[in-house]
Amino acid sequence: MAEETAATETEEKVLTDLEKVGEPIVPRKKAKDIHAPELTGELKIPRIEEGAAAANKPYVCKAVTMEKLDFPTDLREDWHDAAIAKMSDLLKKYKSLQVYMDICVKCGACTDKCQYFLGTKDPKNMPVARAELFRKVYRKYFTTEGKILGKLAGAERFDLELLGEWYSYFHQCSQCRRCSLFCPYGIDTAEISMAAREIMDHIGLGQKYTNDIIAKVHEVGNNLGMNPKALKATLESTEEDLEEETGQKIRLPLDVEGAEVLMVTPSADFFASPHVESLLGYAKVFHQAGISWTFSSAASEAGNFGLFIGSYSQMQKVASRINNAIAELKPKRLIVGECGHAWRIAYSFWNTLIGPFDSLDPNYPRPQHIVEFTLDLVNRGAIKLDKSANDEFVVTFHDSCNVARGTRMGDRPGGQFELPRELIKASCNRYVDMDESAIKAQTFCCGGGGGILTDELLEVRVQGAMPRMQAFHNVQETHGVNFLALICAICKAQFTKILPKYDVPMGVAGGVHQLVARAIEIGAKE
Repeated sequence: MAEETAATETEEKVLTDLEKVGEPIVPRKKAKDIHAPELTGELKIPRIEEGAAAANKPYVCKAVTMEKLDFPTDLREDWHDAAIAKMSDLLKKYKSLQVYMDICVKCGACTDKCQYFLGTKDPKNMPVARAELFRKVYRKYFTTEGKILGKLAGAERFDLELLGEWYSYFHQCSQCRRCSLFCPYGIDTAEISMAAREIMDHIGLGQKYTNDIIAKVHEVGNNLGMNPKALKATLESTEEDLEEETGQKIRLPLDVEGAEVLMVTPSADFFASPHVESLLGYAKVFHQAGISWTFSSAASEAGNFGLFIGSYSQMQKVASRINNAIAELKPKRLIVGECGHAWRIAYSFWNTLIGPFDSLDPNYPRPQHIVEFTLDLVNRGAIKLDKSANDEFVVTFHDSCNVARGTRMGDRPGGQFELPRELIKASCNRYVDMDESAIKAQTFCCGGGGGILTDELLEVRVQGAMPRMQAFHNVQETHGVNFLALICAICKAQFTKILPKYDVPMGVAGGVHQLVARAIEIGAKE
């Protein structure tokens, strides 16, 4: 009996291949044990610490969810061959990926541009080093010199150890593309990270956070898993709050056929602070402008996490809800709420995923961002804003990385930078920008984008937020800034979580339309 017990205990300690690559080499830190770097206002290139972030791995997706997304439910026995075959498919499908594999000269221009390297100090979080994890496999199986010379040519066999590094470091990239801005060859390392994640899903190694959310969208229509009945109740409750605040019957319509505007916003706007404060702003804007609008219960989510896992098919399936809602509700205009990657999807991908939008008003043939919509109303005098309503705030603006480097707003170059600032300045009397090296095209990611906004990666998120927090600390100290304006749901969730780690109250973070909601004059028009 004793021998049987000992044998059982020994068997329990044997890890599966999936556990070997997906589990951290040391226990994850508890939230209370995670501490933020010191804020000095300076951003210095750190002294390298090999393997400092190697243990940071997201939870592996469970079999039940993988099955829902048509991915293998466990690490395939032939994972190696399947991974190489998938890489071959991607190299043929995306010619840019092949180019990015071949043209890097390791010049080092990107090394200190990634917030995760600056925060974690791990050299494999340098964009070039992270991409090298992919390139060494590419060289081994797809280049003549790699097949013949092996490691002498920078090639390496794809084994479990290297797969484990993929799972760790490709989930420490928010796909913000800041490094690409500084690359003299224009290598888009976000595309490399997406390809790596797509390969891992294909062989049965998926990330729990992103895949769970994609499955919720397919099943219910939004990231939160909020069914139509719950959504309707939430909107009705919010209407009551608005009436109590303003004395006006301000509606948040749902599934209204023939409304002029179909509003597609991140589902976080329906549920949590500070997101919901921007929802109040949207409603007040539509109400005061007298424009009919509606949400769709079938398309109650602007976000599309298919982007984060690099899966075009998942992106298209998630986006198809929008197309179905347009066909059902027949709006004239399509407007997207405050969400960074959602606006990138809408601006850069919707036309090929679900377009063209022939049924929309020819005057508004493409999706619009809520910022450009509201600012246009302000500029035309259709709504009025009282700046003094926000006099308690000194405001600065964090450019969402996906908006800044993957989209445009309005009809002018740089509109994605200028329009949000113009709307903020129309809503408050005191505004100041952070340092030029940390805003607009050069903005740092919040630290939680690209599928990293999950609690088991909190240490990476806190460290990755450090560059933004240094710039924010500067304007706090020099100008007394006490409001960080955001146009991204992930940024809002990230900053409210990590600001206290930097001894900054979470209430400092809020939406641009939170400021609009406070400043807008509700009531009879002149």
